[in-house]
Amino acid sequence: MPIPDAQIHPEATGAAAKTVAAHKDKNNAALTFYSGWFCPYVQRVWLALEEKGIPYYYEEINPYHKDEYLKINPKGLVPAIRSDGVNIYESHILNEFLEDKFPQSKRLLPERAEQKAVARIQMDLVTKKIIPAYFRCVQSQDVEGQKAARKEMYDACREFGTFIDSSKGPFVGGKELDGVDIALAPWAVRQWVLDEHRGGPATEAECGQAYVKWAKAVQSHPTVLKTTSDREHYVPIYQRYLKDEAQSEAAKATRAGKVIP
Repeated sequence: MPIPDAQIHPEATGAAAKTVAAHKDKNNAALTFYSGWFCPYVQRVWLALEEKGIPYYYEEINPYHKDEYLKINPKGLVPAIRSDGVNIYESHILNEFLEDKFPQSKRLLPERAEQKAVARIQMDLVTKKIIPAYFRCVQSQDVEGQKAARKEMYDACREFGTFIDSSKGPFVGGKELDGVDIALAPWAVRQWVLDEHRGGPATEAECGQAYVKWAKAVQSHPTVLKTTSDREHYVPIYQRYLKDEAQSEAAKATRAGKVIP
C-alpha cells in the first residue's frame, strides 16, 4: 500500500477507536494483534478477529518508530500476531492461522478440503489482480495509465462477482462475511479514493451488478464499520499521489495558458 506520510494520525479514530478501547486488556487476551489502523492488510485480519469473536490485545505500531517491532516482524510491516510466544505475519497467513487456532469460533473458510481450495483460488484473484490494479490506479499520474488500471481492476471485480450467489445474500459467504469477502473488503472501504480521484464511482457496466451490490453491502457491514477510522485521517496517506495529480494537471493547464484558481 502507499507509504503513509510522516505526519500520519497516530491512532484509530471514530468507530475504530471504540473497538481498540475494547481490546486493551492483556490479561484476558488470547493473543496480541500488532496493528496500523490505516492499513488495509491490517483491516483484513482485524475483520477476521472480530467476526470470529477472538479475545485479543490491540497494539498500535507507529510506522516511523518501530525498532522494537522488528523483533516481531523483521520486515517491519503490519499486521502481525504474537501467540503463545510465536510471531506470525502476512495477512492471508494470519487469517488461516486464526481458523486453525480457534476451530470452535465462527468458520470463515470451508472445512471441506475441496471447498477450501476453491476459496483460496478466489482469494488468489483478489491478491494477484484486484489489489495490484487498485494501487496502480491510485499511484499513476498518467490519465491513460489510470484508465488502464481501473479497467483491469474492474474486469477482475466482475469476475469476483461471479463467486456470489445472490439468492443466498450479497456476500460470497451469503448473508454473512466469509474469508473471501474479508480478503477484499478493506479495498471496498477505500473505494472512495477511486470514486473521487480516479474516474468516478464504479458502475454496473464496468464491474457488474453483483460486485456493485457486494461493495455497498460491505461498506455498511457492522464489523467493517467498527474497524474503519474517520475518512479525514486516511486522506494524507493517499495525498502524495492525489497532490501530484493536481500539480500535474496544473502544470498542463499553465502550459496551455489557462488560469488555475
